[in-house]
Amino acid sequence: MHLLRVQVPDFRGLKNIDITFEKEFVPSIFPLGSQNGGGKSTLLQLIFVLLHCSFDDDKKPFVQNLLEGFKILGEEEKKLAIIDIWDGEKIVKLEFYCKSFFAENYIPKPDFITDENNIIDICYLEKVKEEIDNDDITTPRFTELKSITELKCRFNNQSQEQAKSFLEKISHKIFLAAPATQVFLFLPQKSRELLFKKSSNGDNNYYGILESARSKLQGLFTYDFLAVELLIESFKAARDRDFREAIKTGNYGNSYQSLINDLNLLLGNKRINLNEDFSGVNFKLDNNGETIELYPEDLSHGELKRLSIYIWLKSRNIEDAIVLMDEVEIAFHPDWQYQIISDLKEWAPSNQYILATHSYALCEALTPAHVKEIEPKLIKQES
Repeated sequence: MHLLRVQVPDFRGLKNIDITFEKEFVPSIFPLGSQNGGGKSTLLQLIFVLLHCSFDDDKKPFVQNLLEGFKILGEEEKKLAIIDIWDGEKIVKLEFYCKSFFAENYIPKPDFITDENNIIDICYLEKVKEEIDNDDITTPRFTELKSITELKCRFNNQSQEQAKSFLEKISHKIFLAAPATQVFLFLPQKSRELLFKKSSNGDNNYYGILESARSKLQGLFTYDFLAVELLIESFKAARDRDFREAIKTGNYGNSYQSLINDLNLLLGNKRINLNEDFSGVNFKLDNNGETIELYPEDLSHGELKRLSIYIWLKSRNIEDAIVLMDEVEIAFHPDWQYQIISDLKEWAPSNQYILATHSYALCEALTPAHVKEIEPKLIKQES
């Protein structure tokens, strides 16, 4: 899968966005730069939600939450986004657009049923509006109308069955990694507001709501912590592969040891150590001949983040996918910001990566043609 082009005419702070990601570029890694407030995060979330959530009924509430910020203003049809994707054989053009109207009684059509062969109904957003009947000024009557916004997707040269099959396929091939402190527009608006309140408890905790959403969105990852559960899961999977190899050939494989070796290379002068009962991990630091035991909280933010990205890609077997990463450079020294490009090429080279960033060091690790910018563009450093 390769994202070829994204067009967003007008969505929240995004205006006249038209970005091309060349299929022939090697590596397939594209920094997406702008100054603060350019809408990079909004763009990544829009792409992710439309491609990850449009097929699955359980995920469609996330699309509806996103539509809360989309104004129709009585237009008959308004484009939300046009996304071109190379599926390995041909270009598939997805044109997401909305229609809005008022209705007293609205019964949504069954999912994926339209009168036109190449159009699919994704979801709808319903709001209640009261209108006054002014025929009798002394006793005004209120009529309740529903404001309906329907989201549809138009495909190029595809039948509905082909379109449904593609939406299902792409939903498993699109991923978003972002800081947990990000404002996620696909969460309910009231929960987003909690992020800006002084305190919140219980069910009204923003991060609790985000964690619940993360359990439903298999393609979403927040990488600002060491995912110990993913790490242990990866060790168990490597152990099981070695055991299956032993049953098949009589000799244990080396998946477990290879995983340890790879992680130790990432850690430099530290070594990872898994508890015998697979309950947790710690680390050994070699310091002038002295071995010091460390725990995950003793590692730096940057070390934890780099480990998390690696183990996320490996444990989820993310391959031949479109991986959107927001502010990947946070907590990295400029050397590591530069190095993350070669890291991604080594860890999962078959993926396409689009990295929303403010980092000059990260951009300099690729050719200028790889770097895509949206307004306000990154200010170039003067030598």
